[in-house]
Amino acid sequence: MAATRRPIALAAAVATAAALGATFALPAFAADGAPAEGKPAAGAPAAPVFQLESGALDWGFKKSFRTMIEGAKGTTTLADGVTQNADGTYKFPLDKGEYNLGNHGVTSSFKGSVHYVARGGLLDIKLSDVKVVTVGKSGHITVDITSKSPGKDPVVADDVEFSTLDLDGITASDGPEGMTYADIPGVLTEKGAAAFAGYYKEGDPVDPATLTVKPAAPVKPPVDPPVKPPVDPPVKPPVDPPVKPPVVDPPAPVDPTPTETAKPTSGPVVDGTLDWGVKKSWRSYVVGPIAHGKIETSDGATANGDGYRFGKATGNLDAEKNTLTAEFQGKVRFLGHESKGDFQLDLSLSNLKVDIQGTTGKLVADVSSKNRNTGELNEVSGLPIADLKVPAGALTAKDGIVHLANVQAILTEEGSEEAFSRSYSKGDELDALTVAVSLDKDATLPPGGSNGGSGSNGGSGSTGGSGSTGGSTAGGSTTGGGTVGGGTVGGGTAGGSTGGSVGGSGALAATGADVPTGALLAASGVVVVAGAGFVIAARRRRNETA
Repeated sequence: MAATRRPIALAAAVATAAALGATFALPAFAADGAPAEGKPAAGAPAAPVFQLESGALDWGFKKSFRTMIEGAKGTTTLADGVTQNADGTYKFPLDKGEYNLGNHGVTSSFKGSVHYVARGGLLDIKLSDVKVVTVGKSGHITVDITSKSPGKDPVVADDVEFSTLDLDGITASDGPEGMTYADIPGVLTEKGAAAFAGYYKEGDPVDPATLTVKPAAPVKPPVDPPVKPPVDPPVKPPVDPPVKPPVVDPPAPVDPTPTETAKPTSGPVVDGTLDWGVKKSWRSYVVGPIAHGKIETSDGATANGDGYRFGKATGNLDAEKNTLTAEFQGKVRFLGHESKGDFQLDLSLSNLKVDIQGTTGKLVADVSSKNRNTGELNEVSGLPIADLKVPAGALTAKDGIVHLANVQAILTEEGSEEAFSRSYSKGDELDALTVAVSLDKDATLPPGGSNGGSGSNGGSGSTGGSGSTGGSTAGGSTTGGGTVGGGTVGGGTAGGSTGGSVGGSGALAATGADVPTGALLAASGVVVVAGAGFVIAARRRRNETA
């Protein structure tokens, strides 16, 4: 069947995809042959223009849309040279383009297509003819979109302006593959939102794009032959003997001082630290009046403010690929619910590792967790505990140091199951983490500090006395005691509030909003028995008084 082409409108299949929960957005760019902005003034010489001999665009359209296709058991077909990167995005090879030296603008188009089919053909969208235009600190992407509904002709929307690009703060890096503009953020345009029947709104973010282009020899503008003026016979002036200028020896080369030496921007990690508190409510629960536990650090890890510091990092930074891998030494162990010298709660995290690619990453660790039903230790190596959200451009080394502060960490399904026995759910926010790695053995790492939330593990309890849950830190291990209750029995108050507040937060004690649910259920029997003891003691006192 012949394709029906429209300038912007999409078929009903696109609206169906939106109704099925697809979160899809694309960057918008100029049409074929669109000239770069910033033309020279009239009469000014034309700036050199370089044809592009090679290049690529790394871009995933929208991660949540790719996830939806996978969840719907759909298919993704790549054609005409497109390949998929390790992080799920796509690499489009350059078709043609040019680089304007005058305004530093890039006009480029790319080969290949990505074809999504799901829901038995109800969702059928093909994306092709991707183009990128950048000038100065702005840019855009266009895409041809072909959609098809069962039993109907395909509908094609050409050169949909889907996303604008923001290059403010983006600096091109030079490498063997050419100039690379890494992790350019983009947002959905009004036309892009309208193309999906308004399911998405203007300004919604799309996946960052990485543009790599390699210019060839410059294209020289045509030059008219010069007009030669008439030549009069030359008049020779009198020639004086030449005066030779004094000879000055060239300055001796000066070796740069250590502070002037260029710091490496890529290479092996020689040292580094990771500051992380896991999760504030988890720390509070472990050392609180229910679990009556403690937290131990070993193998080089230390307590650090509201979290723990892991050090002696090894790994590698690749500035060209915008990737960082770093593994840290140290172990933190959470112990609670002691019975006859044995702890029913026993969770250890060690050998923490961050694996970052662009603006996304993983926090990985070796996990040892006791099964509370069987008492057996389950050990898993290299478990992805959290998904990381990294700001664009954060992997730039300064004075030999890459410093990532307060990186957001979201609990994974594996972390929920293996580490916390589903006390927390996938998607729950863990404490933010701070990473500092050194590429220069002479560089100074930043000092440690508190990380991952405010307040200490202790603190005063709400109703019912002090209820302190913290305790002191000794020998690298944080211990917890805490009292259950704290109020008087015979003074009109039966035990006060049970346990005071958990971790020093009155809101936690009142609602239990962020306390691990599985652990609370395991401890509920202890609370009931404690309450019964208070009632019996009160009755005995009344009988003795009578």
